[in-house]
Parts: sequence; C-alpha cells; structure tokens
Amino acid sequence: MVDSGGSWRDAYKGMSSDNVKGLVLALSSSLFIGASFIVKKKGLKRAGASGLRAGSGGYSYLLEPLWWIGMITMIVGEIANFAAYAFAPAILVTPLGALSIIISASLAHIILHEKLHTFGILGCALCIVGSVTIVLHAPQERDIDSVLEVWNLATEPAFLFYAAGVVGAAILLIVQFVPLYGKSHVMVYIGVCSLIGSLSVMSVKALGIALKLTFSGTNQLGYPQTWVFTVIVLMCILTQMNYLNKALDTFNTAVVSPIYYVMFTSLTILASIIMFKDWDGQNGTQIMTELCGFVTILSGTFLLHTTADMVDGESKGNLSSENHLLLRLPKHSEDSKGFAQEGIILSLRRQESAKSPRPARQVKQQEEDLEAAVPLRRQESSSRS
Repeated sequence: MVDSGGSWRDAYKGMSSDNVKGLVLALSSSLFIGASFIVKKKGLKRAGASGLRAGSGGYSYLLEPLWWIGMITMIVGEIANFAAYAFAPAILVTPLGALSIIISASLAHIILHEKLHTFGILGCALCIVGSVTIVLHAPQERDIDSVLEVWNLATEPAFLFYAAGVVGAAILLIVQFVPLYGKSHVMVYIGVCSLIGSLSVMSVKALGIALKLTFSGTNQLGYPQTWVFTVIVLMCILTQMNYLNKALDTFNTAVVSPIYYVMFTSLTILASIIMFKDWDGQNGTQIMTELCGFVTILSGTFLLHTTADMVDGESKGNLSSENHLLLRLPKHSEDSKGFAQEGIILSLRRQESAKSPRPARQVKQQEEDLEAAVPLRRQESSSRS
C-alpha cells in the first residue's frame, strides 16, 4: 500500500484505459438493465389488457413483442456487466449497479407516470454523487497475462480461507436456518444469495479475463482452470438466483432489494480486495474516499426504496393532525349464502394533542369495540337476506 503520508497526487495517476472500458461497460449495463424494467412492464400491461395477467398466473406476455424487447435489453445489460468485470476491479463495477435503480425510477416517472417522491430524487442524487466519488478514486486494474495468474490468486491461503468460510456459512444457512426461518426472516435467503454471489463475481471476473485474453489472440480455453471457473460460475449463479427468487416471492421487494444490494456489494468488494488485492496500490485517503462513496450510494439506495410508494403531500392536510390507522377486515362474498364481498376500512383517528393525550387503554378499547362490531354487522346482513 502506498505510504499514507505521501502526496495524494503522486498516488493518484488517473484512470487506466482498462478502467475506462470497464466504466463505460458498467454504465451501459445500468442503462440497459434500468430501461429493461420499464419496457417489460409496458409489455406486461399491454399483455394484461388482452389476456390473463402474469400476476394471476397468465403467460400472454410471452406473445407480446414489447416484453421480449425488454428481455433482450436486460440480457444485453447483463452481458455488458459481465464484460465490465474483465476490464475493471469489482470495487468500481459492482457499486455502479445502483445506477440502474436511478434509471428505472426516472423512466418510470417519465414514461409510466409513476410519482417519484422528493426524497426519492434526493436518493438519486446521492447515488450519483457516490458513484462519481468511487469512479474518481477507484484502484487501477492489475495487468494479468494468463488465466493461470488468476488461478494462483484464487488459490492463495487468504482467499481460500474466505471461500471456505463463505461456502461453510452458506451450507449452514441452507441446511440449518432455511427450513426453520426462511419464510420469516429475510436475512436467511438474502444471506445465501450474497455469500454465494461474492464468489460468483470473482469467478465471472476470472472467466471474463480468460475470454478477453482469448479474443485478443492469447487462447486461454486450453487451460483446465478456465473450465473450472466456468463450472463455478454456473453453480454459483444457479444457487444465487434460486434463493433470490425465494426471497422476492416471500418478502416485499422494497425490503429485499436494498438489503440484498448492501450485503452483496459489501461481500463482493471484500472478496475482490482479498483475491485481487485492489487496495495494495492506494493510500489511506483514497481508501476512505471510496468507502465514503460506497456509503453514500447505500444511503441513496435506501432512500429510493423506502420512498418508492410514497407521494408528496402525504403528510399534509388532515394527516398533520390525525394519524389514520387503517384496518381492512374481510366481509363474506355474495355466494350461495348471499353475503356481499368487499373490504371494510375502519379509520381510527388518534388526535395528536399534547395538551390532552388519550391513554393507551382508551385507544385499545376503541379498537376492540370496532372489531367486535364486525360480527354484528354480518348478522344484520344475514337477517336481511
């Protein structure tokens, strides 16, 4: 590592050509992936208007050209992201994935007319500031002339210890915790995804380097290490996608996405630092600046997701003086017994007056009275029918 007392200008030599290529590919990936979500959603809406919606188990979207355009756009983005790891360090490429969230949110606001909260705009700004900070201070990509060099880095004791710890922790989660807590604790599924995901990125980077060297005239396909990395990539990605789908199917996306981004990005950067020694040529100032940029991106991502369903002005009007507690209670449907199906929304208004606050017992009693009134209303409707 460069002497921390040295000059920052001496340590910082600007971006290498490989870093620039990796940056362009990472930005292109975010653009394509972010846009693909909007195009696919437009396709789903169009397909849902003429057939059974995907959320109801329909597959009419498979016949919708717009959905396929979105899918192809996403594949192009993933290929660009794959190629970016072959040119730039993971500490530069991985955090830039947050830009796809900005692009998706911005296009949804413009094309789909989905409202973007003021704090969401602030989150976008934070992601951009953090990304620029990391780009300006990212370490240089090390020169690698053969896949054997990557293999040697991957088989060093430090990274073997990390890989063994990751695999052991993932197996423990899958065997011991997934059956018991998978459906109740979001960290179980996301923990498996993030742990295995950090290894998949390292394998993707190794495979990308091998393909880059092969396309440049130095064939790496004859080395068995290239195929070992290929197998590891496939195994890791399949495992990662399996448990990510479980997490998204079980928990709210607004909860899964930011937690997964934080854990996956943090573990990937840690794995890259151990395997490729990204920080060996940097001083303390550059490292701290990169960490600050990363935390800034995390803050922006958190703001974007937590305000995704909020609309400006929610806290105005009556909500400034009253807190509405909405309880949706089911009512029997109009079947052979003759009941009407609808939801009953009970609004419990709690006055927020500092002068005469209501005791908690009084609030609880009112809630119990309202809940007790529901069976009576059902009996009344039954007697009328």
